This record gives sequence, structure tokens and C-alpha cells, in this order.
Amino acid sequence: MKALLHRHRELCERAVDPLEIAAGLEAHGVTDRTAARFRHRDVFSLAEEMYARVPRDADASRRAAAPAGPRMRADWIVRTLLPGTLCAAALAGVHLTHGRARLALAAAGVLAVALAQRAALSRGPLGRDDARPGPPPARGTGAWVCWLLAYSVLGDGLLQAVASGGPDGPPTGTADGPWPFTVVPLLALTLACAPAAWSAHLFAARSRRKLTASRGLEEFAASVRPLLLGTFTLFLAALTALLALSSAALDAPAAYPQTLALGALFFLARLLTVHGFTHAPAVILTAAATVEATALATLLAGRLPHGEALAVPVRTLLETWGPGSIPTLACGAAALSLLLHAGRSLTRASAHGRTDGP
Repeated sequence: MKALLHRHRELCERAVDPLEIAAGLEAHGVTDRTAARFRHRDVFSLAEEMYARVPRDADASRRAAAPAGPRMRADWIVRTLLPGTLCAAALAGVHLTHGRARLALAAAGVLAVALAQRAALSRGPLGRDDARPGPPPARGTGAWVCWLLAYSVLGDGLLQAVASGGPDGPPTGTADGPWPFTVVPLLALTLACAPAAWSAHLFAARSRRKLTASRGLEEFAASVRPLLLGTFTLFLAALTALLALSSAALDAPAAYPQTLALGALFFLARLLTVHGFTHAPAVILTAAATVEATALATLLAGRLPHGEALAVPVRTLLETWGPGSIPTLACGAAALSLLLHAGRSLTRASAHGRTDGP
């Protein structure tokens, strides 16, 4: 026990409760079987003894007595509502203007929404706590996220135009133009920033309570799995409702399959990133964006001499299920991969050793 205390002394000294020590031990590979070697029934019991053995000052004791659960705050609620509000205002302005004024307003709207989205992801339930273990998000991930969002607006129309020999001109902003596009997915996804934050907050708060009540790692994992699935389902239900409202407001198709798949991918990627798991989201987002870009590239390559065979798989999908099948399959498979990864990663006690960001 003395050797174990020496090895994890820094963890024990900065911990505000035994749960944080248990989460840290699990992150270092200590299991219930390891705890049995120290005559403890599980890691939680071992952590309690380690917490009691290491002295700490009065300030640390007071911090330990204070509740550590994440709290809802008005500032992050406003931040999560801002992207959808600005997006709706920008779309309304674009609808009411023409010519250069429309182009300038659209550019200003994109910039405003991007800045609001960045603010929403910087703090609160969707903001990553830098004190959490694990590497920071990989560079370049934001570029792939922008690609996936741009494809949700422009991709289906561009794919269909390329397949028919076009496009014959730039997008005109209408569904019947040479390069049709729809802004319904963009509006719904920006509005969904708020329910995503609320869902992430709910998951963090309930997981922390279950961590407090659990007496073993397996018991905690079994209790968090249905909570994770319920939170994920709750977000998808909110996104479905927002898609229906956005489609009715803009009088345009909702594109449910591909938008729900993309929303699920974004939500799971952010949830994993918030809890310190940054590698898998970066890889999966890159893979999904690459699949979409490859589909478009193979159609263009099919125009080259003797290159018709390259475009056969994509043309088959287009003829069978339509252009929406490409993002649906790419983002759906990516979201499923992240859901399976989250089922293993977010059910560990070490993923909930700290509360969500300020």
C-alpha cells in the first residue's frame, strides 16, 4: 500500500474526494482484481483508504465537502442559443435582399454563425476542460467539420449536377437552379446546438450521481450505458423536431436521413472530446469527410478517357437511393463507430472524474 500511495501521491493530494482517486486509478489500469491484492473488494474501496491516508489542508477538506456536480449557467445557455438564432436571422435577411447585398449578408451571416458556434464550444457542457487527461483535439478537425457542414448544404445538389454533366453555373440559392442546395440542414444543426448542450449536461450530471452511488467499476459501467443511449436518443429526437420546424419554415425538403446521421456524428464526437477522448473523433470525422470528397472525385474522374469504371459505384448509389445516400452512409457508419467507442469509453469512471467545463 505504501508503494501504491507513493506512485499516486500527486493524484491523492490534489483529489477533492475518493471518487476522483478511483477515476485516476482506473485511468492508470488499476482494476477491481488489482484492488483485491490490497485486500479491498473494488477500486472504490481502495480509493477511500488512499484518500484517508494522504493528509491535506483545510482548504482541500472544504472543497471535498462541497458538491462537485456540474451546474447549469445562464452564460452557456445563451451561447448555445446564439448560433441558431444568428443563422435564422441571416437566412431571413438573405431571403429579403438581392444582388450584392444578399452576397454580403450571406458572408456576414456565415462569419457570425461560425464565431457563435466557436463560443458555444469553448465553455459549458460542450467545452472541453483542459484539466482533463488526454491529448487536445487534433489540428485540422475543424476543417473537416466545415466540409461536412458545407456538403450538407451544397453536396447533394453538386453531386447530382456532376452526375448529369454539370454544373453549368454557380449556385443560385434556389432548389431548381443549375446547382441546387438546401439550407434546412444548416439551420436545424445550428439550432440543435442548444439541445446538444443540454443533453451533454444531463449526461455529465447523471453520470456523476451514478459514480457517487456505485460501488464497483462494472456496476458503474452497467448503469451508465442506458444513460448514454437515452441521452443520444433524446438529442436525435430534438434534432428531428428541429428539422421538421426548419423544413416548414423554409418550405424546403428536410433531408432527414443524412442530416440526422450528421447530427449524430457531431454530437458523439463532441461528447467524446468533452470527456477527454479526442483521437477517435478526429479520425472518424476525417474519414467521413474523405468518403464524401472521394465520391465527388470519382464522379469527376469518370469524365476522363477510360475512367468510366471509377464512377460506377457512385452512379449506382445515385440511381438506386439518390444523392442523399452518400452522406447518409458515410456519416451513419461514422456515427455508429463513435457510438460503439463511446459505449466503451464513456462508461469508465475515469471519464467522469471531473465535472464539465466552467
